[in-house]
Amino acid sequence: MSDYGDSVVPFNPTELRSGEPACKTDITVLSVDLRTDKSNKEELKDIKKPYEGSSLLQDEHNKDTKLSPFKPQPPSLPKPVGLGMGGKNISFEEKVRGRRLRNSQESLTDPGETGSSTDSLKEDTSSNGQGLASGHPLDLPPMETPPFRTGSFSEADNEHSDPNKERLKPSRIILSPLQTSGTYPPLENSAASTSLRTANRIDRDCLDYSAVGRRGRSERLQRNLSDSRLLDTMVSDSDSVHSMKSTYSVLNPIRPRDVRNRSFLEGSVLGNGALLGAEELDRYFPERRLGIYVATWNMQGKKGLPYNLDDLLLPTDTDFAQDVYVIGVQEGCPDRREWEIRLQETLGPYYVMLYAAAHGVLYLTIFVRRDLIWFCSEVEHATVTTRIISQIKTKGAVGIGFTFFGTSFLFITSHFTSGDSKIYERILDYDKIIEALALPRNLPDTNPYRSTTSDVTTRFDEVFWFGDFNFRLNKARGEVEAILNQGVGADMSPLLQHDQLLKEMKEGTIFQGFQEAAIQFPPTYKFDIGCDVYDTTTKQRTPSYTDRILYRNRHADDIKVVKYTSCSSIKTSDHRPVIGMFQVKLRPGRDNIPLGAGQFDRSLYLEGIRRRITGELKKREAAMKNQNNSTVCTIS
Repeated sequence: MSDYGDSVVPFNPTELRSGEPACKTDITVLSVDLRTDKSNKEELKDIKKPYEGSSLLQDEHNKDTKLSPFKPQPPSLPKPVGLGMGGKNISFEEKVRGRRLRNSQESLTDPGETGSSTDSLKEDTSSNGQGLASGHPLDLPPMETPPFRTGSFSEADNEHSDPNKERLKPSRIILSPLQTSGTYPPLENSAASTSLRTANRIDRDCLDYSAVGRRGRSERLQRNLSDSRLLDTMVSDSDSVHSMKSTYSVLNPIRPRDVRNRSFLEGSVLGNGALLGAEELDRYFPERRLGIYVATWNMQGKKGLPYNLDDLLLPTDTDFAQDVYVIGVQEGCPDRREWEIRLQETLGPYYVMLYAAAHGVLYLTIFVRRDLIWFCSEVEHATVTTRIISQIKTKGAVGIGFTFFGTSFLFITSHFTSGDSKIYERILDYDKIIEALALPRNLPDTNPYRSTTSDVTTRFDEVFWFGDFNFRLNKARGEVEAILNQGVGADMSPLLQHDQLLKEMKEGTIFQGFQEAAIQFPPTYKFDIGCDVYDTTTKQRTPSYTDRILYRNRHADDIKVVKYTSCSSIKTSDHRPVIGMFQVKLRPGRDNIPLGAGQFDRSLYLEGIRRRITGELKKREAAMKNQNNSTVCTIS
């Protein structure tokens, strides 16, 4: 070990490769020393001459041994191939100085200082080989020889001159370059290259959150993070893309062969590339559950709409918005388009209107998240009139059916015959609707073995039927109010014991196979407009649960109820809206259904967003005016 912290690595003749000159390292050191000292040009000419025998080498070796260790020694000739390891070819001073010069050379020219270790080794080996082959010394700035210190130099020289001394471990070991098993793929530096797309590129800012950053702190320390050029041109491999797809986006890179083999006409449920298959379903719905929001409201035909529909569609006591919004209206407002625009304005840009149908004053509108419209089939609708003679179609039903992935859905909103005692007429309305509602027409039945021609609700996997069914409580008005005034809270079982609909469903005369969630809200009919007081007119109608949401599924436990309540804040009608939130199980499907191709009402979408932006600007202007009009009192 020298005073400068470097260890001396003895020459190993076994590392010589065929075709290369002997003692490559020593020749490089000599070329560096001769470059710095112009007075040794004549000696360089002698060194470049071929060896003429072992006698000349022996003379030089004897001459070195007679020199004083405290006197600067001239550089010795490099060892030939056949010289043993115990021979001394160069003084310790020159080895120290040459090794320090070589370290300086590597720090200046070695790309390993700004790159990976593999690249620096490769370039160092190639540069040394080229310099020896060409016979030109390496270009280095002149370096000064470090001063000698006699006290420690003699001790270090004695250790070096003893061939039996144990070799010390070097402070810096330069390994031989690694041999690659195959050729590296070429990196495309073009900005238009597909390999430099954002989806396939590692972002330095997200390195700790990516799959590379999660492999551990130890591997990150081994990476030379100072090489900004390497990170700029780094392209993640297929494994990195595959591991990051679940972290950042569901949009995976698509291979050309997948595009070639992908069929949108007939696909396997479990096959790769199926648009509605299991793989695609798991990407968007890992738990295979679809959130559905259903709302039904009898608007009483009022022209004026509520100022804000947030309480109806976006209640604050829920954590997340749902994937599908279905709104059924009975006795809707005269301007149906205005109603749909208000719905779009409330739901905002995350949702698009998949379909809307109407039958007189019965409106049925379906909104879905804009990311999911590609997995919807064509949408079909049908209507049924339950009144034979009626210029204004106020009683009847509207049904909309479509397939989402491999699950078929049917949504029906209806308005049955009114009247406290007309239970039989309401049952007739139900029977007529399930027989006359002609759905599906072009959509394939996902389970034809469970379908019947006499009941439309058996031809779909999941059915939601909601509306103003007009079933009442078989109880006197005074007795119903007495129960409500007792403050029973969420327990409405004393009232529900007298509910006409629940009684008929238990007997099996209506809504066979349907279920309803537990009712824990007060009756939704009939209120005075603008207040929470039940009917105070001369008719004194009994409060009742006329507005209901029922559901039916082919497979048990496919539909789970999340919430079932009423919206008491909207008081523009004599009915209170009823809302239900559900989680519905999805199944993969085949690509043989007629797809909707992402169609939605674009003009409605743009108008709703325009109104939403205008409303936000008006709120800001009003806030600014309030700030400007406010006065601040100061006391002097």
